[in-house]
Amino acid sequence: MDITIDVDGYKLNVRAAVIIMHNNKILVHRNINSDHYALIGGRVEVGESSAQTVKREIQEEIGKQIELIGYYTTIENFFELNGSKYHEIMFVHKAEFINDDDKKIEYTLQNIEGKEYLQYEWLKLNELENYNIVPRCIIDVLKNKEFPVHKINDELK
Repeated sequence: MDITIDVDGYKLNVRAAVIIMHNNKILVHRNINSDHYALIGGRVEVGESSAQTVKREIQEEIGKQIELIGYYTTIENFFELNGSKYHEIMFVHKAEFINDDDKKIEYTLQNIEGKEYLQYEWLKLNELENYNIVPRCIIDVLKNKEFPVHKINDELK
C-alpha cells in the first residue's frame, strides 16, 4: 500500500525518485498528455525504504535494474495537481544502470507496464531551464553540485 494519506484538505504523499545521468543528460519521465517532466520514481509503500522504492519503480516502469551510487536531496514539495493540494516528501537518489549495455542508452524509453502515455526522455543538464520540470528546485540542486541538500519547494504560496 502506497504512503498517501488525505489530511485536512491535503494529500500527504511520500515519494522516492532517482536521477540517472549519462553524457551530461538526465533521464526523466513525461506523461505525453501533460506539459511537464518529472523525475522517475513513485510512491513509497508501507514497510519499504526509499531506496527499495526506486529500484522497484525502475524495474516495473522500464524493465531495468539500477544500483544506487549516491544521494542528492530530500524535497518538501507543496503543490496543486488536478484540483488537489499535495504535501509531498520526496527522497532523490543517484543511480546508474547495472547492465553495461543499458548504460549506453540515449534514446527515449517506453513504459513496459502498459502505460502508453508515459515515456522516458534524456534531457541535457545545461538546458534543464528550458523544460517544465517539477519540482523546479531540482534544477538548482543539480547546478549547485552540493549533495545531499534539503530543499523546500512551495508552489502554494
